[in-house]
Amino acid sequence: MRFSATAVLSAAVVMQQFPGDRPAGNPHGTRSVVMGRNGVIATSQPLATAAGLRVLQSGGNAIDAAVTAAAVLSVVEPTMNGPGGDLFAIVYDAKTKTVHGLNASGRAPAAATLQEFTRRGLQHIPIRGELSVSVPGVVDGWNELLTKHGTRTLAQALEPAIKYARDGYAVSEIIAGQWKEVENLLSHDPTAAAVFLPGGKAPAPGDVFRNPALAASLELIAKEGRDAFYKGAIAKAIAEDMERRHGLLALNDLAAHHADWVDPISTTYRGYQVLELPPNTQGVTALEMLNILEGFDLKSLGHNSAAYLHALVEAKKIAFADRDAWIGDPSSTPAKAVERMLSKEYAAERRREIAPDHAAASYKALGLDGRSTPDGGDHPMAMGDTVYLTAADAEGNAVSLIQSLYETFGSGIVAGDTGIVLHDRGSLFSLTPGHPNQLAPGKRPFHTLVPAMVMKDGAPWVSFGVMGGDMQAQGHAQVLANLIDFGMNIQDAGEAPRFRHTRDGLALESAFSAEARAGLASRGHHLIAGKGVWGGFQGIMIDPKTHVLMAGSDPRKDGMAAGW
Repeated sequence: MRFSATAVLSAAVVMQQFPGDRPAGNPHGTRSVVMGRNGVIATSQPLATAAGLRVLQSGGNAIDAAVTAAAVLSVVEPTMNGPGGDLFAIVYDAKTKTVHGLNASGRAPAAATLQEFTRRGLQHIPIRGELSVSVPGVVDGWNELLTKHGTRTLAQALEPAIKYARDGYAVSEIIAGQWKEVENLLSHDPTAAAVFLPGGKAPAPGDVFRNPALAASLELIAKEGRDAFYKGAIAKAIAEDMERRHGLLALNDLAAHHADWVDPISTTYRGYQVLELPPNTQGVTALEMLNILEGFDLKSLGHNSAAYLHALVEAKKIAFADRDAWIGDPSSTPAKAVERMLSKEYAAERRREIAPDHAAASYKALGLDGRSTPDGGDHPMAMGDTVYLTAADAEGNAVSLIQSLYETFGSGIVAGDTGIVLHDRGSLFSLTPGHPNQLAPGKRPFHTLVPAMVMKDGAPWVSFGVMGGDMQAQGHAQVLANLIDFGMNIQDAGEAPRFRHTRDGLALESAFSAEARAGLASRGHHLIAGKGVWGGFQGIMIDPKTHVLMAGSDPRKDGMAAGW
């Protein structure tokens, strides 16, 4: 995937030099914005986009289209997501003119205690395998979205996904590359190898792949509802598989699962209201970055100049220090920590710490009224990727949805004969006593998944997301600066070159100029080669005057936007 992104961005550099080569004369992007008046959808895989578009064209609303597309993605992009993962969403309901957040992430098993990991001689939760598995929330998330805001049944939404799982689909290029990278992981589990390594190897681009076991599981969910996954035959198969592997997830853990409708959190950025989801997600991190950046005249610094990038990277370091110290399950994240991270006054205090000509090695995390700042402990660096999609319809409904297995193929485990990959989101818990993200039974882990929505005059203006673990919050800030500070369209804003700051240093995509790189190095930034992923963007912008729906899709993924 990185090679594909590099090739695309190198092409973008050429187009910036010769904008006349493009019929529209646009020097920024490689593809045009998709326009529609009746409905649009953008996903990371064309078959999922097409399935969602068919729903919109046949009278379904944006939520119906999104769930249908999400189910198809769980089949055709198995590297990144599936029924064994977690889901979050932000929904704008046009009838009531209200915004709702859905937290459909799962919780730690009842047997997941610090004492259990000590008994097993472990100081860290393994990234892969049976001990990394928490309760999957995707299926309940689909059901909740349709029950509360859809017009179609879960069985109807699953029909295209079942067909692709049973009859097969042609594997697309970037997904095939991701699949190839984890052949060794899949080969370690006989069941995973039997399902996902046909003929002993990952499918190549254009190969037809089938997962009849997954088709059977989806058919059972269509017939019996979400309880088939949490209380019925699928739940029993997962629990039996975990017991055989000496894992922690049990039948009672699955039966107890429920998603929660929550109020999004928000800040204003240059007059726009930016919505994210509260902990256990890292949504507050993106909002804190924006609050800090609002005090800089970013436009005068020049897009992707050294001075501009320096401001964004330093804001990221501050927000992530606060994130790593305080964010975890809602029950253990101090409300005052979130309140402070959302505060404009706090952002002004932190902004003053940023030197314009020098990169800080690190920043202290937020302190709270005499409470010592929790040690970040074993908080892992989240490099995983995921899938994101967004849909909007002519009635004004909009949905921003993200679902994931976390790492590529999650835990690397396929549960029994279900064809379902189990995620490894439980590996993001901390084993540091007293940390808000400390592992405990029934707690939700810290989550990198963050759908976003931007409101203007009380209505959705932009619905978007940027996939990719720790890339997500810093990606949100970069995309929003592109949109708001630099006036880019929805395609260009997501396609523009991005940076990714990690604990190891600052990675820049190939399109950044030599001048910007030199300016960053002179300020003390440690530049590193690109590693991991740059994330993948999907987005929709709604014109507040004409109500034309405009969608963009990132060439860093296989996906596309479509409308009618």
